[in-house]
Amino acid sequence: MKLIDIDKWQELYQVLSKNKIRSLLTAFGVFWGIFMLLVMMGAGSGLQNGVTGNFGDMATNSMFIWTQRTTMAYKGFPQGRYYNLDNDDTQALLDRVPEIEYIAPRAQSGGYRGASNVVRGLKTGAFGIKGDVPELFKIQSFKILKGRLLNADDIKYKRKVAMIGSRVYDALFEAGEEPIGKSLQINGVYFTVIGLIEPTRTQGDNEDVQSIFIPFSSFQKTFNWGNIVGWYSISIKPQFAAGDIEDKIKSILAERHQISPDDKHAIGSWNTEKEFTKIMGLFNGIKALIWFVGLGTLLAGIIGVSNIMLVIVKERTREFGIKRALGATPQNIIIQIITESIVLTSVAGIGGLMAGVLAVEGINKLLQGNPSDMFANPEVNLQIAITSLIILVIAGAFAGLLPALRAVSIKPIEALRNE
Repeated sequence: MKLIDIDKWQELYQVLSKNKIRSLLTAFGVFWGIFMLLVMMGAGSGLQNGVTGNFGDMATNSMFIWTQRTTMAYKGFPQGRYYNLDNDDTQALLDRVPEIEYIAPRAQSGGYRGASNVVRGLKTGAFGIKGDVPELFKIQSFKILKGRLLNADDIKYKRKVAMIGSRVYDALFEAGEEPIGKSLQINGVYFTVIGLIEPTRTQGDNEDVQSIFIPFSSFQKTFNWGNIVGWYSISIKPQFAAGDIEDKIKSILAERHQISPDDKHAIGSWNTEKEFTKIMGLFNGIKALIWFVGLGTLLAGIIGVSNIMLVIVKERTREFGIKRALGATPQNIIIQIITESIVLTSVAGIGGLMAGVLAVEGINKLLQGNPSDMFANPEVNLQIAITSLIILVIAGAFAGLLPALRAVSIKPIEALRNE
């Protein structure tokens, strides 16, 4: 059947429009199937973008190590003992763990999320004070708004300099005021501002935007920490698994601080690679579920098309008999019925595709004005969407094949007798 045969297309229109409600309901099943598939795909990508966005540009082969109370007595030391990491631990890890790419010891006032009093002129505020080394910025990503980051000379010469987060600037400076070169008083000690920064991961309650970063060596000296290290940020060379190296690091630290090898709670850790892998595994499962549900819905629509084509074929048995008697070949009849099925499926599929893309884009626009920590930038992979549509058209052809074969299986003389 020629695609440009206007008579054939008019006939096709008349067949499908003869019972408009039936055709619309059949088409709606296909429309709804591909619409829901695209919306669920968009929702899945939005959830994935939101969750993985919380990692920002942090190295996914990184980990964090800190001390906790021992839970077992060992070598004369009691259960429940406190201990501290120190500078010698840093050197020991560098010497004994060649798999480490970067190690960033940190000291922090008041512990995790602690705050110290900071004064500038008549303004004051409580902010987190963190002693860091330049290696930290190889593991965590920061945006430099003004000035510079800490460097090796700041550590070497124990300079009293500071980088400030954007919320610190908002609290202690006037809008538009130049912060670089100005002084802050932290617990009675003056530090010169060298940089205004913002973490690339700004979603949620990110404490870095309201923190002040000073050289690690200056922190230890100024606040009488001696050689104590609060905790470590560590990144592993790409060719190694962070999970394996995590156990090696913990073993070395346990040995150095007389901790039982069986005490699994004395050294705390958070492995970004492990958590990232878990999250990606979860989203792979979600994607599989989306495809299962979406394709199931589509299949139901295709079955509906096939069933309705069987009904149409039965209604047109006499018509097909006349065509056969006038010289139409079985191939002509098969092509005609399959074409009707493909058109019905394709029109409904394209409608569902367009509606699904518009719905996802609409949700994306709404979220731009109301950012969320757990849901961001929902999107539909256009290549996958078009592939789904092609599969749908092929399925439509198969949906019409069974009714077409049934139509040509009836002998013309029997079809002519049919009432």
